[in-house]
Amino acid sequence: MSQSAAARPVREAGSRAEAVLAALDDEQRAAAQAVIGPVCILAGAGTGKTRTITHRIAYGVHTGVYVPEQVLAVTFTARAAGELRGRLAALDVGGVQARTFHAAAMRQLRYFAPRVLGGPMPALVENKLRLVATAASRSRLSTDRTSLRDLASEIEWAKTTLATPDDYPARAQAAGREPPFEAAAVAAVYAGYESAKQRDGALDFEDLLLVTAYALEGHPDVARQVRGQYRHFVVDEYQDVNPLQQRLLDAWLGGRADVCVVGDPNQTIYSFTGADPDYLLGFADRYPDAAVVKLERDYRSTPQVVGLANRLIGQAARRKGLPGLRLLGQRPDAGEPTFTEHPDEPAEAAAVAARCKALIEAGMPAAEIAVLFRINAQSQVYEAALADAGVPYVLKGGERFFERPEVREAVLLLRGAAAGGSEPGALVPAVRDVLASVGWAEHRPPAGGAARDRWQSLAALVDLAVDLVAENPSLDLAGFVGHLAERADAQHAPTVQGVTLASMHAAKGLEWDVVFVVGLVDGVVPIVQSLSRPDAVEEERRLLYVAVTRAREQLSLSWSLGRNPGAKRARPRSRFLTGLAPGSSPTAPAARRPAKRPKVVLEGEAGELFERLRAWRSQAAQSASVPAYVVFTDATLQAIAETRPASLRELSGLPGIGARKLELYGEDVLATVSG
Repeated sequence: MSQSAAARPVREAGSRAEAVLAALDDEQRAAAQAVIGPVCILAGAGTGKTRTITHRIAYGVHTGVYVPEQVLAVTFTARAAGELRGRLAALDVGGVQARTFHAAAMRQLRYFAPRVLGGPMPALVENKLRLVATAASRSRLSTDRTSLRDLASEIEWAKTTLATPDDYPARAQAAGREPPFEAAAVAAVYAGYESAKQRDGALDFEDLLLVTAYALEGHPDVARQVRGQYRHFVVDEYQDVNPLQQRLLDAWLGGRADVCVVGDPNQTIYSFTGADPDYLLGFADRYPDAAVVKLERDYRSTPQVVGLANRLIGQAARRKGLPGLRLLGQRPDAGEPTFTEHPDEPAEAAAVAARCKALIEAGMPAAEIAVLFRINAQSQVYEAALADAGVPYVLKGGERFFERPEVREAVLLLRGAAAGGSEPGALVPAVRDVLASVGWAEHRPPAGGAARDRWQSLAALVDLAVDLVAENPSLDLAGFVGHLAERADAQHAPTVQGVTLASMHAAKGLEWDVVFVVGLVDGVVPIVQSLSRPDAVEEERRLLYVAVTRAREQLSLSWSLGRNPGAKRARPRSRFLTGLAPGSSPTAPAARRPAKRPKVVLEGEAGELFERLRAWRSQAAQSASVPAYVVFTDATLQAIAETRPASLRELSGLPGIGARKLELYGEDVLATVSG
């Protein structure tokens, strides 16, 4: 072979490497050229994160630094892993392993099971509910499918955070968990579940990671083989890593530092599943020689959307660790985001539906429009409004309202009750009586995610009954059931392309030309359960940031002062909009400006009630031997006096009313309000 022929592959590789870099901006190029770890890429929303990490891998391969088969890239969803593989193939890089944590662990454990477990790969528990039900029964807990789902979620949280059954009660309390039963009872079910699983000789999905980590930690021959195979690691969405996944990553690395992590500290929204952003925030502390590259050029959204996102996250409490990100919009200018206040939720939904219809009629594809809300139960009023407007829609990340099991069960019971006859003018009490038989009660949502979702769906039916009675006071139960059937039929119409309805969590990783972020009132955004914990409130701010950064061109934010037509218009706009919405002043960072005691000036009945509440607070504080403000602040008493809540549910929606305070003082406050 001639010298020129021998040099040709080298020149071709160099040419491919240069082509890889030519497709990147300056910051992306700096990240791509940092092929030897440790490397931390802080990638803001819309800054080309996936493009950067795939080009980094391609550059490493084409320059000869990486052998493709020795690279393992892990992410969190099969869709994301598939996208990585597709982009790497397009860059002429084959052989790189791009998998989810679980898929990578399963592949390795299946190979090493005879050596580590003494036999073939055990069966996998596809669904925990059967074993959880057995463990709950042995613990003499009365459960239904909803509470079983919440127990399974608590077990998953415990396992991903490496908490044992003995650890669980203290760890759950420290994390502010709201388990469906007493923590000790959940711990007993957790222990029983583990015993039942071992008797069956099975593993669950958390075990896949734990046992794989154990195989590497406890079997030197396995560790040598795996670490010899994989020498370079890339971890996508690193802000979402939990302690169990980090343990497996540490086992893969075996003390080496050739790892590149990619994440956005402003999009850490999954602490309820066990995700720990401290791994990303503390990366530079763990690896003092790490290269840290920031990607801040936002190619997704207009400068106006980007500016709002920056102002929103700029009001967040500063966190220790890596430097913050400030996005720089790269698209042409467009209209400013809009802020709209509505008298009630149906009016808000109708306005959004009308706007969607107008956009579609003007040529906007329906699939390029999204309506984002905080909780799935909020979808009902938007499903109805869009159906009434003749606008097709698709619901992402959950079942349509009338297809949810609890709603189908409730409608069946309402239909049966209507067959027995009902009195005109008594619709709302009749609906409440029927729904009480399936676990609904007029109080704040119960603990546990699935139980809370079920309660919120049933509460939406009650709210709908209240709305309809306001329009037609003579409506009876049979008429209400007929109305539900009409809505269900309209919303079951097949849709090929439609407006996307999604929760803010389900929207992460997606984007649309037009985004409506709705229901922005305190108690919803931030959610009421977060109000007693500052760290949880900050996570709610980041969740709103995620929602805002989904918009490419048009962004609308809205809220309603009342829940139902004719209701008192007293719900406070989300605190996160202060300093963003026109006419509101920005909030100074807490570290720089101490909060001032609000000046309360109330007149008439509200003033009298405020004074009664202060007198009650004084007695409660004296009984508990705490300062008065520890019971409730003047601002919270003012909100109570102005809104005069008539139920625990209404009280729970006010600022400063956390779960613990509702439990301690809720009934006393309502008694004081009622006189």
